[in-house]
Amino acid sequence: MKIESIAVHPLSATTAVPLSTAHETFRTSHFILVEVKTDDGLTGYGKVHGEPMKTICEWILKFGEIVKGMDALGHVEVWEKLFLLTCPRPGGLQGSGGLPPPLPRSARPQIMAAIAGIDIALWDIKGKAAGLPVYKLLGGARQSYFTYATGSYYRDNATIETYANEMASFVEKGYRAVKAKCCWAEMSEEVERIAAIREAIGKDTLFMLDMNAPYDVEECIRFAHAVAPYDIFWLEEPLHWYLQPADYVKLAAASPIYALCRLHRRPARRPFCGTVRRAHRAPPVARSARAFVRGFSIGQLRRRNHRQQGARCARARHIQERPASEGRRSSYHGRAGLRHGNRLGLRQPVPREVAV
Repeated sequence: MKIESIAVHPLSATTAVPLSTAHETFRTSHFILVEVKTDDGLTGYGKVHGEPMKTICEWILKFGEIVKGMDALGHVEVWEKLFLLTCPRPGGLQGSGGLPPPLPRSARPQIMAAIAGIDIALWDIKGKAAGLPVYKLLGGARQSYFTYATGSYYRDNATIETYANEMASFVEKGYRAVKAKCCWAEMSEEVERIAAIREAIGKDTLFMLDMNAPYDVEECIRFAHAVAPYDIFWLEEPLHWYLQPADYVKLAAASPIYALCRLHRRPARRPFCGTVRRAHRAPPVARSARAFVRGFSIGQLRRRNHRQQGARCARARHIQERPASEGRRSSYHGRAGLRHGNRLGLRQPVPREVAV
């Protein structure tokens, strides 16, 4: 089963009224639908968000030409071929292998959105070919899962009762958890609105707050204590975008509520997972199919690379542990005594007498 063509459909609709978060105002709702067709007649669809939509669509069409003719069921090979275009490679600038030069760093958000759209569509094809839902292909057994409804976007002329009634309507429709946008107004006004929402949804409904990064650490601690009496399950994106893992540790130590952060686009991404996990043991959340497949694919790539690195480390340990009679060690290593590798106390200095 080969990939025959890839088409893209940017879709957009104007909202009835402008909707705002603490960070920005939305006047349209939009997403990009990716359509992948195979020579066997199957069609898969993937949905992604991102901006500028035109740029993402252009990347999807470019990638469609690159993966045309590849195995539609080999989504790992397709993903890796496209993802590795973001990295330098020997002969890359000369277009070796008929591939384009390394893709620009500035376009990585749009590139990853384009790759995700194709990847999701290929998973859709895989499920249709197997006659199984995708969650079963991934090893899942549950046929239902817990969901929540998000609301309370700021609107002109809306009152506290407006937001409270909106969130209560979600509970009436059967949702057992709701998430409210907040932190657009002064803290005292926000606390009053959150109290009204809690009263409207009842005490048995899980209640989360999506803050969109409005506070520094001290302000967020004050806010967390102010809303704690209303049984808040988590605070999402509580701190300014530029703050670091150490700031989340401070928040976690002083806040009575879980604090969740967005990991991508952070200046220090790698330490975030462990830091926040140590701080709060917060429950994992998959925000979108795009985020899931990106993490799934990068996880596979990292596991493979870790196996290769493990083999290289084993060879390196074998070389380091050979007796001095089996090989000469450079005079530099003798003088340095491997001091740079001993910062964590993992290696012993090399005795001068064996550094010949």
